[in-house]
Amino acid sequence: MRRTLSLFALIIVLVWSYAAPAAANLPQPIAQVLSWQRVPASDVSLLVRDIHSGETLLDVNANTLRNPASVTKLYTSFAALETLGPAYRWRTEIYARQAPRGGRLDGDLWLRGYGDPYLVNEDFWRLVSALRRTGIETISGDLVFDNSHYALEPEDPGAFDNRPDRAYNQPPHPLLVNFNALQFHIDVDPERDAVRAQVDPPLPVVEVDNRLRPGSGRCGGFQRGVSYHLAEQPHVVLEGSYPRSCDQFTLTRVAVPPEVYAHGLFKLYWRQWGGSFDGGWREDFWRHEDAEPLLVHRSRPLAELIGVANKHSNNVMTRHFKLALGYAAYGEPATEGKGHRALMDALARAGVDTEGLLIDNAAGLSRSNRTTAVQVAQLLEAAHRSVYAPEFLASLPLSGLDGTMRSRFVDQPEAGRMRLKTGRLNDVSSVAGYVRTASDRELLVVVMVNAPEAHLGPGNAIQDAVLRWAFQQ
Repeated sequence: MRRTLSLFALIIVLVWSYAAPAAANLPQPIAQVLSWQRVPASDVSLLVRDIHSGETLLDVNANTLRNPASVTKLYTSFAALETLGPAYRWRTEIYARQAPRGGRLDGDLWLRGYGDPYLVNEDFWRLVSALRRTGIETISGDLVFDNSHYALEPEDPGAFDNRPDRAYNQPPHPLLVNFNALQFHIDVDPERDAVRAQVDPPLPVVEVDNRLRPGSGRCGGFQRGVSYHLAEQPHVVLEGSYPRSCDQFTLTRVAVPPEVYAHGLFKLYWRQWGGSFDGGWREDFWRHEDAEPLLVHRSRPLAELIGVANKHSNNVMTRHFKLALGYAAYGEPATEGKGHRALMDALARAGVDTEGLLIDNAAGLSRSNRTTAVQVAQLLEAAHRSVYAPEFLASLPLSGLDGTMRSRFVDQPEAGRMRLKTGRLNDVSSVAGYVRTASDRELLVVVMVNAPEAHLGPGNAIQDAVLRWAFQQ
């Protein structure tokens, strides 16, 4: 027994000595969590400040540059809101070289996109229905895409993590419909004892080879045991053993280029509206600048879209915001370089110190992005005093209620009292935003953890400890 106690005491001493620097400078609850998670204070940046008085309640490595992951979206969405305004809308224009006659369009139908970040199924359906209401019934030519609004270098969607079929890796595109994503809804048909796989939207061009078989055991495991791969575009293969105990599981993936997706969905919806169209698609430049469009579809306003992007941490939407900044500041075509300059200009105007700030991906999907907790705090302070503060604050996930914070602090005193943007990459875990304390103080909080396996649990544990401590102030 004495040897066991001595060994236990030695372990406690070693653990606490590992975290000694943290314990010396941190509130005890936070130091304790760092100790338990075996994360040294040198791997953490923390900043807690009173919004109104400016009093700093906690400052640990706040001037150290770290990877913020998706907290980067705060910079981009704020700059877009300040520069473009909450009512900003993106256009999608439809043209024809010949006027339709008698319900027939003899020739091609042209689509020119301006980077609508949220041209989802229902909005594209409305676009097609509005075109059908112009009186066109038959289109004899092809669908022609003018993609010249963007001038982007070719991008490998698998370069970041070797997962090119993931929707979060979809590169920007001036006419991106539904994020170019397909949803595969998978469940077991008990009557046939077979696994069903239904694709939404049901693009005729996408072929699904369903090789899934029912399995036994509990419902769990990576992707519920479903293996997805592209044998050859657009041929999708689903394999594996899917547990009978599982309810419906949805797999979201990218399978075809954006033009193929938009063409297939247009054809599907056009026929649903009773129209006739059997043409193909191609890319070209619309050179008739003086021509009036047959139809102009306008996106939802920016104030609504930053809410979608921030609450659900949508990468491609945020990258479209940056390109819109570049277009607004420097004209067409929108480029990454123009967007970056416009983003940095907007942050500097707002009083954010941009020295050392590195944003090579506006959504945070980067191993190179770097910022300090002080810079993030400056952004949060600028957003809080902005005339558009209500729109910005409303875009952030609410603790225990929605977005990426919906499952944290549920049914606890902190629920609904925090508006926070989260971020996570391999070895990176971060959170930043606003906390209304139990005594109704308004605090800004920044937590960035860059440590081995931080994304697997230690990061969230440290975040929660800091957020709970802040809430109690």
